[in-house]
Amino acid sequence: MPQKGMRSLCFNPETPLFQGSMSPSSSIALLASGFSESMIEQIIDTAAIIVAKWDGETSSYAKVTSMFYESKREAVHFIRSVNDLRKIMHFVSGQDSGSKNLIRAQSLMQIAMKRLQKEFYQILSMNRAHLDPESVSTRSSRTSTQSSFSDYDYDASPDYEIGAAKESISEVEEVSFMAMSDLKSIADCMIGSGYAKECVQIYNMIRKSIINEGIYKRGIEKVSLSKINKMESGVLNLKIKDWLEAMKISMRTLFTGERILCDFVFSSSNSIRESCFSEITKEGAVLLFEFPEVVAKVKKSSPERIFQLLGMYTAISDNWPEIKTIFSFESISASRSQALNSMARLSESVRLLLLDFESMIQKDSSKTIVPGGGIHPLTIYSMNYLTALADYGNILTDIISDWPPPAKSSLPEISFYSLVSKESSAAPISDHISQLILVLVCKLDSKAKYYKDVAVLYLFLANNLQYVISRIHKSNLHSLLSTEWITKHKVKITKIILNL
Repeated sequence: MPQKGMRSLCFNPETPLFQGSMSPSSSIALLASGFSESMIEQIIDTAAIIVAKWDGETSSYAKVTSMFYESKREAVHFIRSVNDLRKIMHFVSGQDSGSKNLIRAQSLMQIAMKRLQKEFYQILSMNRAHLDPESVSTRSSRTSTQSSFSDYDYDASPDYEIGAAKESISEVEEVSFMAMSDLKSIADCMIGSGYAKECVQIYNMIRKSIINEGIYKRGIEKVSLSKINKMESGVLNLKIKDWLEAMKISMRTLFTGERILCDFVFSSSNSIRESCFSEITKEGAVLLFEFPEVVAKVKKSSPERIFQLLGMYTAISDNWPEIKTIFSFESISASRSQALNSMARLSESVRLLLLDFESMIQKDSSKTIVPGGGIHPLTIYSMNYLTALADYGNILTDIISDWPPPAKSSLPEISFYSLVSKESSAAPISDHISQLILVLVCKLDSKAKYYKDVAVLYLFLANNLQYVISRIHKSNLHSLLSTEWITKHKVKITKIILNL
Protein backbone atom coordinates (compact mmCIF):
# COMPACT_ATOMS: atom_id res chain seq x y z
CA MET A 1 0.00 0.00 0.00
CA PRO A 2 1.19 3.59 -0.56
CA GLN A 3 2.82 5.26 2.40
CA LYS A 4 0.69 7.41 4.66
CA GLY A 5 0.20 10.86 3.13
CA MET A 6 1.17 9.61 -0.32
CA ARG A 7 -1.17 10.91 -3.03
CA SER A 8 -2.80 8.36 -5.34
CA LEU A 9 -2.93 9.21 -9.01
CA CYS A 10 -6.26 9.96 -10.65
CA PHE A 11 -5.71 9.26 -14.30
CA ASN A 12 -7.55 11.37 -16.84
CA PRO A 13 -9.58 9.09 -19.14
CA GLU A 14 -8.93 11.52 -22.02
CA THR A 15 -5.16 11.00 -21.75
CA PRO A 16 -3.84 7.88 -23.51
CA LEU A 17 -1.89 5.63 -21.17
CA PHE A 18 0.35 2.64 -21.81
CA GLN A 19 -1.77 -0.41 -22.42
CA GLY A 20 -0.09 -3.66 -21.35
CA SER A 21 -1.53 -7.18 -21.19
CA MET A 22 -2.31 -8.10 -17.60
CA SER A 23 -2.04 -11.63 -16.13
CA PRO A 24 -1.94 -13.20 -12.65
CA SER A 25 1.83 -13.35 -12.82
CA SER A 26 3.50 -9.93 -12.48
CA SER A 27 6.74 -11.06 -14.08
CA ILE A 28 4.99 -12.64 -17.04
CA ALA A 29 2.86 -9.48 -17.46
CA LEU A 30 5.92 -7.25 -17.33
CA LEU A 31 7.70 -9.31 -19.98
CA ALA A 32 4.58 -9.55 -22.16
CA SER A 33 4.14 -5.79 -22.12
CA GLY A 34 7.74 -5.12 -23.01
CA PHE A 35 8.71 -4.10 -19.46
CA SER A 36 11.05 -6.05 -17.28
CA GLU A 37 11.90 -5.50 -13.63
CA SER A 38 15.22 -4.01 -14.66
CA MET A 39 13.57 -1.71 -17.19
CA ILE A 40 11.13 -0.45 -14.58
CA GLU A 41 13.93 0.25 -12.15
CA GLN A 42 15.95 1.96 -14.88
CA ILE A 43 13.04 4.23 -15.78
CA ILE A 44 12.52 5.14 -12.13
CA ASP A 45 16.25 5.70 -11.62
CA THR A 46 16.42 7.98 -14.65
CA ALA A 47 13.43 9.96 -13.44
CA ALA A 48 14.92 10.16 -9.94
CA ILE A 49 18.07 11.85 -11.20
CA ILE A 50 16.36 14.71 -13.02
CA VAL A 51 13.56 15.08 -10.45
CA ALA A 52 16.12 15.34 -7.65
CA LYS A 53 18.08 17.95 -9.60
CA TRP A 54 15.01 20.18 -9.78
CA ASP A 55 13.70 19.51 -6.25
CA GLY A 56 13.46 22.92 -4.66
CA GLU A 57 13.48 21.38 -1.18
CA THR A 58 16.94 19.86 -1.56
CA SER A 59 18.62 21.94 -4.26
CA SER A 60 19.41 25.62 -3.76
CA TYR A 61 20.01 25.84 -7.52
CA ALA A 62 16.51 24.58 -8.29
CA LYS A 63 15.02 26.93 -5.72
CA VAL A 64 16.10 30.07 -7.60
CA THR A 65 16.17 28.85 -11.20
CA SER A 66 13.48 28.20 -13.77
CA MET A 67 13.96 24.91 -15.55
CA PHE A 68 12.09 26.01 -18.68
CA TYR A 69 14.00 29.28 -18.85
CA GLU A 70 17.40 27.76 -18.11
CA SER A 71 17.31 24.75 -20.44
CA LYS A 72 14.50 23.84 -22.79
CA ARG A 73 16.18 20.55 -23.59
CA GLU A 74 16.30 19.60 -19.92
CA ALA A 75 12.67 20.67 -19.50
CA VAL A 76 11.69 18.32 -22.29
CA HIS A 77 13.71 15.53 -20.65
CA PHE A 78 11.93 16.24 -17.34
CA ILE A 79 8.48 16.06 -18.94
CA ARG A 80 9.30 12.85 -20.79
CA SER A 81 10.70 11.24 -17.63
CA VAL A 82 7.55 12.14 -15.71
CA ASN A 83 5.35 10.74 -18.48
CA ASP A 84 7.38 7.50 -18.45
CA LEU A 85 7.08 7.40 -14.68
CA ARG A 86 3.31 7.78 -14.96
CA LYS A 87 3.06 4.88 -17.40
CA ILE A 88 5.11 2.65 -15.10
CA MET A 89 2.95 3.57 -12.11
CA HIS A 90 -0.19 2.83 -14.05
CA PHE A 91 1.13 -0.54 -15.04
CA VAL A 92 2.66 -1.62 -11.74
CA SER A 93 -0.34 -0.50 -9.67
CA GLY A 94 -2.41 -3.15 -11.42
CA GLN A 95 0.07 -5.85 -10.39
CA ASP A 96 1.21 -5.05 -6.90
CA SER A 97 -0.12 -2.04 -5.02
CA GLY A 98 2.51 -2.56 -2.33
CA SER A 99 5.45 -2.67 -4.73
CA LYS A 100 8.53 -0.75 -3.56
CA ASN A 101 8.95 0.51 -7.11
CA LEU A 102 5.42 1.91 -7.05
CA ILE A 103 5.94 3.63 -3.70
CA ARG A 104 9.21 5.13 -4.91
CA ALA A 105 7.62 6.25 -8.17
CA GLN A 106 4.74 7.90 -6.29
CA SER A 107 7.17 9.82 -4.12
CA LEU A 108 9.07 11.03 -7.20
CA MET A 109 5.82 11.96 -8.91
CA GLN A 110 4.77 14.20 -6.02
CA ILE A 111 8.11 16.01 -6.11
CA ALA A 112 7.89 16.35 -9.90
CA MET A 113 4.35 17.75 -9.77
CA LYS A 114 5.36 20.29 -7.17
CA ARG A 115 8.16 21.39 -9.49
CA LEU A 116 5.84 21.63 -12.48
CA GLN A 117 3.38 23.70 -10.47
CA LYS A 118 6.17 26.16 -9.76
CA GLU A 119 7.25 26.24 -13.41
CA PHE A 120 3.65 26.71 -14.56
CA TYR A 121 3.23 29.66 -12.19
CA GLN A 122 6.55 31.21 -13.24
CA ILE A 123 5.78 30.99 -16.94
CA LEU A 124 2.36 32.59 -16.46
CA SER A 125 3.76 35.31 -14.20
CA MET A 126 6.94 36.15 -16.08
CA ASN A 127 5.22 36.24 -19.47
CA ARG A 128 2.19 38.39 -18.63
CA ALA A 129 3.13 40.84 -21.36
CA HIS A 130 3.73 38.13 -23.95
CA LEU A 131 0.61 36.22 -22.94
CA ASP A 132 -1.69 39.22 -22.87
CA PRO A 133 -4.80 38.54 -24.97
CA GLU A 134 -3.77 40.97 -27.71
CA SER A 135 -0.42 39.24 -28.24
CA VAL A 136 -2.07 35.83 -28.22
CA SER A 137 -4.84 36.82 -30.65
CA THR A 138 -2.31 38.46 -33.00
CA ARG A 139 0.03 35.47 -32.93
CA SER A 140 -2.75 32.97 -33.48
CA SER A 141 -3.86 34.74 -36.63
CA ARG A 142 -0.44 34.18 -38.22
CA THR A 143 0.70 30.82 -36.90
CA SER A 144 -1.08 27.63 -36.00
CA THR A 145 -1.72 26.92 -32.35
CA GLN A 146 -1.79 23.20 -32.89
CA SER A 147 1.88 22.66 -32.09
CA SER A 148 3.25 21.67 -28.72
CA PHE A 149 6.53 20.69 -27.10
CA SER A 150 6.53 17.26 -28.64
CA ASP A 151 6.31 18.71 -32.17
CA TYR A 152 9.86 20.02 -32.06
CA ASP A 153 13.14 18.19 -32.13
CA TYR A 154 15.01 19.92 -29.34
CA ASP A 155 17.97 17.58 -29.77
CA ALA A 156 18.58 18.98 -33.24
CA SER A 157 19.80 22.35 -32.00
CA PRO A 158 21.06 23.52 -28.61
CA ASP A 159 19.62 26.94 -29.38
CA TYR A 160 16.08 25.56 -29.48
CA GLU A 161 15.28 26.55 -33.04
CA ILE A 162 11.67 26.19 -34.10
CA GLY A 163 12.28 25.87 -37.80
CA ALA A 164 9.98 27.41 -40.37
CA ALA A 165 7.56 28.75 -37.78
CA LYS A 166 10.28 31.03 -36.45
CA GLU A 167 10.68 32.71 -39.82
CA SER A 168 7.04 33.73 -40.08
CA ILE A 169 6.58 35.40 -36.69
CA SER A 170 8.07 38.38 -34.91
CA GLU A 171 10.34 38.10 -31.89
CA VAL A 172 7.51 39.07 -29.53
CA GLU A 173 5.16 36.58 -31.13
CA GLU A 174 7.82 33.91 -30.91
CA VAL A 175 8.16 34.43 -27.15
CA SER A 176 4.38 34.25 -26.85
CA PHE A 177 4.30 31.05 -28.90
CA MET A 178 7.02 29.38 -26.84
CA ALA A 179 5.38 30.33 -23.54
CA MET A 180 2.09 28.86 -24.76
CA SER A 181 3.83 25.66 -25.82
CA ASP A 182 5.57 25.37 -22.44
CA LEU A 183 2.28 25.86 -20.60
CA LYS A 184 0.55 23.25 -22.75
CA SER A 185 3.29 20.69 -22.11
CA ILE A 186 3.08 21.19 -18.36
CA ALA A 187 -0.72 21.16 -18.38
CA ASP A 188 -0.83 17.95 -20.44
CA CYS A 189 1.60 16.30 -18.03
CA MET A 190 -0.15 17.43 -14.85
CA ILE A 191 -3.63 16.59 -16.11
CA GLY A 192 -2.51 13.16 -17.29
CA SER A 193 -0.87 12.56 -13.91
CA GLY A 194 -3.97 13.43 -11.91
CA TYR A 195 -2.92 16.94 -10.88
CA ALA A 196 -5.43 18.90 -12.95
CA LYS A 197 -6.83 20.73 -9.91
CA GLU A 198 -3.48 22.25 -8.95
CA CYS A 199 -2.79 23.28 -12.54
CA VAL A 200 -6.21 24.87 -12.99
CA GLN A 201 -6.03 26.81 -9.72
CA ILE A 202 -2.79 28.49 -10.75
CA TYR A 203 -4.04 29.24 -14.27
CA ASN A 204 -7.38 30.68 -13.13
CA MET A 205 -5.83 32.86 -10.44
CA ILE A 206 -3.39 34.59 -12.80
CA ARG A 207 -5.48 34.77 -15.94
CA LYS A 208 -8.61 36.03 -14.18
CA SER A 209 -6.63 38.94 -12.73
CA ILE A 210 -5.48 39.83 -16.26
CA ILE A 211 -9.02 39.85 -17.66
CA ASN A 212 -10.42 41.84 -14.72
CA GLU A 213 -7.56 44.31 -14.98
CA GLY A 214 -8.15 44.69 -18.71
CA ILE A 215 -11.84 45.45 -18.14
CA TYR A 216 -11.12 47.90 -15.31
CA LYS A 217 -8.43 49.77 -17.28
CA ARG A 218 -11.01 50.50 -19.94
CA GLY A 219 -13.29 52.24 -17.47
CA ILE A 220 -15.78 49.42 -16.99
CA GLU A 221 -17.00 48.97 -13.44
CA LYS A 222 -20.14 47.98 -11.60
CA VAL A 223 -22.51 50.95 -11.76
CA SER A 224 -25.97 51.04 -10.23
CA LEU A 225 -28.97 52.67 -11.87
CA SER A 226 -29.28 55.17 -9.00
CA LYS A 227 -25.67 56.27 -9.53
CA ILE A 228 -26.12 56.72 -13.27
CA ASN A 229 -29.33 58.69 -12.72
CA LYS A 230 -27.34 61.13 -10.59
CA MET A 231 -24.58 61.57 -13.18
CA GLU A 232 -24.30 64.77 -15.16
CA SER A 233 -24.86 64.31 -18.88
CA GLY A 234 -21.21 64.98 -19.69
CA VAL A 235 -20.00 62.33 -17.28
CA LEU A 236 -22.47 59.77 -18.59
CA ASN A 237 -21.46 60.59 -22.17
CA LEU A 238 -17.83 59.83 -21.30
CA LYS A 239 -18.87 56.57 -19.63
CA ILE A 240 -20.72 55.50 -22.76
CA LYS A 241 -17.77 56.48 -24.95
CA ASP A 242 -15.44 54.42 -22.74
CA TRP A 243 -17.84 51.48 -22.96
CA LEU A 244 -17.98 51.58 -26.76
CA GLU A 245 -14.18 51.50 -26.94
CA ALA A 246 -14.01 48.76 -24.30
CA MET A 247 -16.53 46.67 -26.21
CA LYS A 248 -14.50 46.92 -29.41
CA ILE A 249 -11.18 46.04 -27.76
CA SER A 250 -12.62 43.33 -25.51
CA MET A 251 -14.19 41.42 -28.37
CA ARG A 252 -11.28 41.92 -30.76
CA THR A 253 -8.49 40.99 -28.34
CA LEU A 254 -9.31 40.52 -24.64
CA PHE A 255 -11.87 37.71 -24.72
CA THR A 256 -10.76 36.38 -28.11
CA GLY A 257 -7.15 36.05 -27.00
CA GLU A 258 -8.12 34.45 -23.69
CA ARG A 259 -10.30 31.87 -25.42
CA ILE A 260 -7.47 31.01 -27.84
CA LEU A 261 -4.96 30.66 -25.00
CA CYS A 262 -7.28 28.58 -22.83
CA ASP A 263 -8.25 26.27 -25.68
CA PHE A 264 -4.60 25.74 -26.58
CA VAL A 265 -3.16 25.18 -23.09
CA PHE A 266 -5.95 22.78 -22.07
CA SER A 267 -6.57 21.15 -25.43
CA SER A 268 -6.21 17.71 -23.81
CA SER A 269 -9.44 18.18 -21.82
CA ASN A 270 -12.63 19.79 -23.12
CA SER A 271 -14.17 19.96 -19.65
CA ILE A 272 -11.15 21.71 -18.16
CA ARG A 273 -10.80 24.31 -20.89
CA GLU A 274 -14.51 25.09 -20.57
CA SER A 275 -14.42 25.42 -16.79
CA CYS A 276 -11.26 27.55 -16.91
CA PHE A 277 -12.54 29.96 -19.54
CA SER A 278 -15.85 30.28 -17.74
CA GLU A 279 -14.24 31.00 -14.39
CA ILE A 280 -11.79 33.51 -15.86
CA THR A 281 -14.15 35.57 -18.01
CA LYS A 282 -17.72 35.30 -16.69
CA GLU A 283 -17.41 38.15 -14.19
CA GLY A 284 -15.76 40.56 -16.64
CA ALA A 285 -18.06 39.64 -19.52
CA VAL A 286 -21.27 40.13 -17.54
CA LEU A 287 -19.92 43.44 -16.20
CA LEU A 288 -19.23 44.60 -19.76
CA PHE A 289 -22.50 43.43 -21.27
CA GLU A 290 -24.79 44.71 -18.51
CA PHE A 291 -23.75 48.39 -18.74
CA PRO A 292 -26.01 49.18 -21.74
CA GLU A 293 -29.02 47.69 -19.93
CA VAL A 294 -28.44 49.99 -16.96
CA VAL A 295 -27.98 53.04 -19.22
CA ALA A 296 -31.17 52.19 -21.11
CA LYS A 297 -33.11 52.43 -17.82
CA VAL A 298 -31.96 55.99 -17.08
CA LYS A 299 -34.88 58.29 -16.33
CA LYS A 300 -33.39 61.30 -18.14
CA SER A 301 -35.32 61.56 -21.37
CA SER A 302 -34.27 63.67 -24.35
CA PRO A 303 -34.68 62.72 -28.01
CA GLU A 304 -30.90 62.92 -28.54
CA ARG A 305 -30.29 60.03 -26.13
CA ILE A 306 -31.50 57.70 -28.84
CA PHE A 307 -28.19 57.95 -30.68
CA GLN A 308 -26.22 56.77 -27.66
CA LEU A 309 -28.57 53.83 -27.25
CA LEU A 310 -28.39 52.98 -30.95
CA GLY A 311 -24.60 53.13 -30.77
CA MET A 312 -24.53 50.63 -27.91
CA TYR A 313 -27.09 48.40 -29.60
CA THR A 314 -24.97 48.44 -32.76
CA ALA A 315 -21.85 47.51 -30.80
CA ILE A 316 -23.53 44.42 -29.35
CA SER A 317 -25.32 43.50 -32.57
CA ASP A 318 -22.17 43.75 -34.69
CA ASN A 319 -20.28 41.57 -32.22
CA TRP A 320 -23.07 39.05 -31.63
CA PRO A 321 -21.55 36.34 -33.90
CA GLU A 322 -18.28 36.61 -31.94
CA ILE A 323 -20.13 36.66 -28.61
CA LYS A 324 -21.92 33.43 -29.52
CA THR A 325 -18.65 31.81 -30.61
CA ILE A 326 -16.38 32.96 -27.79
CA PHE A 327 -18.95 32.35 -25.05
CA SER A 328 -20.33 29.17 -26.61
CA PHE A 329 -19.92 27.05 -23.47
CA GLU A 330 -23.13 26.37 -21.58
CA SER A 331 -21.38 27.17 -18.30
CA ILE A 332 -20.95 30.76 -19.45
CA SER A 333 -24.37 31.23 -21.03
CA ALA A 334 -25.01 34.07 -18.55
CA SER A 335 -22.72 36.24 -20.68
CA ARG A 336 -24.76 35.60 -23.82
CA SER A 337 -28.00 36.13 -21.91
CA GLN A 338 -26.80 39.44 -20.52
CA ALA A 339 -25.89 40.68 -23.99
CA LEU A 340 -29.37 39.75 -25.24
CA ASN A 341 -31.02 41.39 -22.21
CA SER A 342 -29.15 44.61 -22.93
CA MET A 343 -30.23 44.56 -26.57
CA ALA A 344 -33.85 44.00 -25.56
CA ARG A 345 -33.78 46.86 -23.07
CA LEU A 346 -32.07 49.17 -25.56
CA SER A 347 -34.74 48.32 -28.16
CA GLU A 348 -37.50 49.20 -25.73
CA SER A 349 -35.90 52.53 -24.85
CA VAL A 350 -35.30 53.41 -28.51
CA ARG A 351 -38.97 52.86 -29.28
CA LEU A 352 -40.01 55.05 -26.38
CA LEU A 353 -37.68 57.82 -27.51
CA LEU A 354 -39.12 57.65 -31.03
CA LEU A 355 -42.56 58.18 -29.51
CA ASP A 356 -41.17 61.05 -27.43
CA PHE A 357 -39.75 62.65 -30.57
CA GLU A 358 -43.10 62.39 -32.32
CA SER A 359 -44.83 63.84 -29.29
CA MET A 360 -42.34 66.71 -29.10
CA ILE A 361 -43.16 67.73 -32.69
CA GLN A 362 -46.89 67.52 -32.09
CA LYS A 363 -46.66 69.57 -28.89
CA ASP A 364 -44.43 72.29 -30.33
CA SER A 365 -46.35 75.48 -29.64
CA SER A 366 -43.89 78.11 -30.84
CA LYS A 367 -45.45 80.86 -32.95
CA THR A 368 -42.20 81.83 -34.63
CA ILE A 369 -42.72 83.34 -38.07
CA VAL A 370 -39.73 82.91 -40.33
CA PRO A 371 -39.28 86.04 -42.45
CA GLY A 372 -39.99 85.53 -46.14
CA GLY A 373 -41.44 82.06 -45.62
CA GLY A 374 -38.01 80.51 -44.98
CA ILE A 375 -37.09 77.22 -43.35
CA HIS A 376 -38.58 76.83 -39.87
CA PRO A 377 -36.19 75.85 -36.99
CA LEU A 378 -38.44 72.87 -36.23
CA THR A 379 -37.97 71.62 -39.78
CA ILE A 380 -34.19 71.89 -39.55
CA TYR A 381 -34.03 70.22 -36.13
CA SER A 382 -36.41 67.41 -37.10
CA MET A 383 -34.67 66.61 -40.37
CA ASN A 384 -31.25 66.66 -38.70
CA TYR A 385 -32.64 64.16 -36.23
CA LEU A 386 -34.24 61.94 -38.87
CA THR A 387 -31.22 61.90 -41.20
CA ALA A 388 -29.03 60.90 -38.23
CA LEU A 389 -31.51 58.13 -37.44
CA ALA A 390 -31.31 56.91 -41.04
CA ASP A 391 -27.62 56.12 -40.54
CA TYR A 392 -28.80 53.36 -38.22
CA GLY A 393 -31.22 52.01 -40.82
CA ASN A 394 -30.36 48.32 -40.42
CA ILE A 395 -30.36 48.54 -36.63
CA LEU A 396 -33.68 50.42 -36.60
CA THR A 397 -35.11 47.79 -38.92
CA ASP A 398 -34.24 45.12 -36.34
CA ILE A 399 -35.65 47.15 -33.48
CA ILE A 400 -38.88 48.11 -35.24
CA SER A 401 -39.45 44.84 -37.09
CA ASP A 402 -42.12 43.59 -34.65
CA TRP A 403 -43.45 47.02 -33.63
CA PRO A 404 -47.12 47.59 -34.55
CA PRO A 405 -47.72 50.08 -37.39
CA PRO A 406 -48.10 53.68 -36.17
CA ALA A 407 -51.59 54.92 -35.38
CA LYS A 408 -52.53 57.61 -37.87
CA SER A 409 -55.88 58.68 -36.49
CA SER A 410 -54.28 61.44 -34.42
CA LEU A 411 -53.12 63.31 -37.53
CA PRO A 412 -55.34 66.01 -38.98
CA GLU A 413 -57.12 65.09 -42.16
CA ILE A 414 -55.16 67.27 -44.57
CA SER A 415 -53.91 66.70 -48.06
CA PHE A 416 -50.39 65.79 -46.89
CA TYR A 417 -51.66 62.88 -44.84
CA SER A 418 -53.72 61.53 -47.71
CA LEU A 419 -50.57 60.97 -49.74
CA VAL A 420 -49.84 57.72 -47.88
CA SER A 421 -52.28 54.85 -48.13
CA LYS A 422 -53.77 53.61 -44.88
CA GLU A 423 -53.20 50.10 -46.21
CA SER A 424 -49.48 50.67 -46.84
CA SER A 425 -47.49 47.49 -47.35
CA ALA A 426 -44.17 49.24 -46.71
CA ALA A 427 -41.66 47.79 -44.25
CA PRO A 428 -42.21 48.77 -40.59
CA ILE A 429 -39.21 51.11 -40.65
CA SER A 430 -40.63 52.92 -43.69
CA ASP A 431 -44.02 53.21 -42.01
CA HIS A 432 -42.57 54.76 -38.89
CA ILE A 433 -40.20 57.18 -40.63
CA SER A 434 -43.05 58.26 -42.93
CA GLN A 435 -45.21 58.80 -39.90
CA LEU A 436 -42.64 61.05 -38.23
CA ILE A 437 -42.18 63.14 -41.41
CA LEU A 438 -45.92 63.47 -41.84
CA VAL A 439 -46.29 64.61 -38.24
CA LEU A 440 -43.71 67.29 -39.00
CA VAL A 441 -45.44 68.33 -42.23
CA CYS A 442 -48.79 68.55 -40.46
CA LYS A 443 -47.24 70.72 -37.75
CA LEU A 444 -45.77 72.99 -40.44
CA ASP A 445 -49.20 73.24 -42.04
CA SER A 446 -50.61 74.53 -38.74
CA LYS A 447 -47.72 77.00 -38.35
CA ALA A 448 -48.28 78.33 -41.88
CA LYS A 449 -51.57 79.80 -40.67
CA TYR A 450 -49.65 82.43 -38.70
CA TYR A 451 -48.78 84.14 -41.98
CA LYS A 452 -51.30 86.82 -42.94
CA ASP A 453 -50.10 86.94 -46.55
CA VAL A 454 -51.42 83.89 -48.42
CA ALA A 455 -48.58 84.02 -50.93
CA VAL A 456 -45.97 83.90 -48.17
CA LEU A 457 -47.96 81.09 -46.52
CA TYR A 458 -47.66 78.94 -49.65
CA LEU A 459 -44.02 79.94 -50.05
CA PHE A 460 -43.38 78.80 -46.48
CA LEU A 461 -44.99 75.41 -47.17
CA ALA A 462 -43.14 74.98 -50.46
CA ASN A 463 -39.75 75.94 -48.98
CA ASN A 464 -40.09 73.67 -45.99
CA LEU A 465 -41.42 70.70 -47.92
CA GLN A 466 -38.69 71.18 -50.53
CA TYR A 467 -36.14 71.21 -47.69
CA VAL A 468 -37.59 67.94 -46.34
CA ILE A 469 -37.38 66.27 -49.76
CA SER A 470 -33.85 67.58 -50.32
CA ARG A 471 -32.62 66.19 -46.98
CA ILE A 472 -34.23 62.86 -47.79
CA HIS A 473 -32.40 62.65 -51.12
CA LYS A 474 -29.04 63.57 -49.58
CA SER A 475 -29.25 61.04 -46.73
CA ASN A 476 -29.99 57.38 -46.06
CA LEU A 477 -33.63 58.33 -45.59
CA HIS A 478 -33.93 57.89 -49.34
CA SER A 479 -33.40 54.14 -48.95
CA LEU A 480 -35.85 53.86 -46.04
CA LEU A 481 -38.79 55.59 -47.77
CA SER A 482 -40.63 54.31 -50.81
CA THR A 483 -40.13 55.95 -54.18
CA GLU A 484 -43.89 56.40 -54.36
CA TRP A 485 -43.87 58.39 -51.13
CA ILE A 486 -41.15 60.76 -52.36
CA THR A 487 -42.77 61.18 -55.80
CA LYS A 488 -46.11 62.13 -54.30
CA HIS A 489 -44.51 64.75 -52.10
CA LYS A 490 -42.70 66.26 -55.08
CA VAL A 491 -46.06 66.53 -56.81
CA LYS A 492 -47.43 68.30 -53.76
CA ILE A 493 -44.60 70.85 -53.89
CA THR A 494 -45.41 71.53 -57.54
CA LYS A 495 -49.08 72.12 -56.68
CA ILE A 496 -48.15 74.52 -53.90
CA ILE A 497 -45.80 76.49 -56.17
CA LEU A 498 -48.59 76.79 -58.77
CA ASN A 499 -50.71 78.45 -56.09
CA LEU A 500 -48.10 81.17 -55.53
